Amino acid sequence: MRGWDAARVAAAAGAELVHGAAGEPLRVSIDSRAAGAGDLFVGLVGEHTDGGRFAQGALDSGAWGALVSPAFADITGGAVLTAADPLAAMGLLAREWRRALGAAVIAVTGSVGKTSTKELLTALLARERRTVASRANFNTDIGMPPEILAADPGTEALVLEAAMRGFGEIATLRDICEPDVAVITNIAPVHLEQVGSLEGVARAKAELLPGVSTAVIPADEPRLSPYLDGSFEVVRFGDGGDVVLDGDGIVAFGERLDLELAFRAEHHRINALAAVAACLAIGVRPSGRVELPVGHLRGERVELPGGALVINDCYNARPLSMRAALAELSAEPAEGRRVAVLGDMLELGAREAELHREVGEAAAEAGVDLLVTVGPRAVAMLDAFDGESYAVADANEAASLVEEILEPTDVMLVKGSRGVGLEVVAEALQEAAPHG
Repeated sequence: MRGWDAARVAAAAGAELVHGAAGEPLRVSIDSRAAGAGDLFVGLVGEHTDGGRFAQGALDSGAWGALVSPAFADITGGAVLTAADPLAAMGLLAREWRRALGAAVIAVTGSVGKTSTKELLTALLARERRTVASRANFNTDIGMPPEILAADPGTEALVLEAAMRGFGEIATLRDICEPDVAVITNIAPVHLEQVGSLEGVARAKAELLPGVSTAVIPADEPRLSPYLDGSFEVVRFGDGGDVVLDGDGIVAFGERLDLELAFRAEHHRINALAAVAACLAIGVRPSGRVELPVGHLRGERVELPGGALVINDCYNARPLSMRAALAELSAEPAEGRRVAVLGDMLELGAREAELHREVGEAAAEAGVDLLVTVGPRAVAMLDAFDGESYAVADANEAASLVEEILEPTDVMLVKGSRGVGLEVVAEALQEAAPHG
């Protein structure tokens, strides 16, 4: 919002300007405790409280202004904007700033692999264009607008992640960010309690497509076909598609690119195809060695002082990402055992038990020597796993068990849905390790 005065900000947000202020907002904050100089604090209205209650504190701490519901129009100390729905107003403000930037916008969604694809794409684009990407899990109607509004003038490419739990949510994000390119990484059984079936997942993800110039989709996903209406170009990645793997490189539209993939795991290589396709869609021809950016709790490799290796991939888990992580564990060189600590996968609906059993099968196929299941759902994995195993109730119990059984030559994967909190397993091992 650099260069926008209070009146311009209010107009963009569809809000009423109660009091103006000198200068301009630099960013948006929805946390009054973090709001400081240059911030526009947005007081979101929740089920139990109205964030406008904290707006005066934000202004007193030096915030440039506040966007609040009309009930708090009497606050003072900076610009004051009011709107009946501050969340919707923040979305409108983000959309207007996106338009003012004039950057190419790429939105990434999919059942799994959204974040790693986004990070690969960002790394490739940043070599050629001024690129801004949304952080971590800022991928909802609350998280996305502040990410857009934090982009500086001169941004040439904006890479955003779009998440959903049910119908209509991605459509809302699409209307906020107005993507030029939509990337759908895959369609897999997630949020089935809300959308009912894989066809429902495809329908929800396809909400990102209207209005784009290019859709980047998996070559082997027929469930998206009903939503390819001919109004945009379609680029398919994966076997039989427009962008495919060729050894450690990539071939796009029949031409080999000057790219070298520096990672082995098949699911990351497929994500790289989607990232390359999106680059090409906005006129960037990527080249060079492609490293895999690894985020916190997303495939972090933690080497313990005693010698064991922990693959800490417990940010979230779905059946497809569980299989991919187990395949990566299988490919990892190991002098000792391959150990998997796998937690509940949440929101899978009626097929919950079946999908957990299938992960147990995948663990057996991956050569897992020792399987620890965590939670009441994950125990179904043991129905299809005949090796050494333990079933524990929660993450704390898993941490205590693993401290006792992990050996210095082991390689251990830790993965489960975010609600299981399996990060405590790796944390406990690091804390218990002797320090020289």
